[in-house]
Amino acid sequence: MILTELQNYLAQRGKASLSEMEVHFRTDGEALRGMLNRLVRKGRVHKQCIEKCGGCSHCQTESFELYEWVGKNN
Repeated sequence: MILTELQNYLAQRGKASLSEMEVHFRTDGEALRGMLNRLVRKGRVHKQCIEKCGGCSHCQTESFELYEWVGKNN
């Protein structure tokens, strides 16, 4: 996967969680974070963190890490 594919995915969806992108791209979250951080620095993506409910430990942290496309559509 290359940065352009990730960028196009977010531009089409508008918003996606890290766990959704891990499944879609079949890639480790840390590798995705590196690319996503680059898009954040370029001002194309905004990172949103949603707090856990605090009631359980079943949800993965990656489910609460959302990335929203804010750049121009390709």
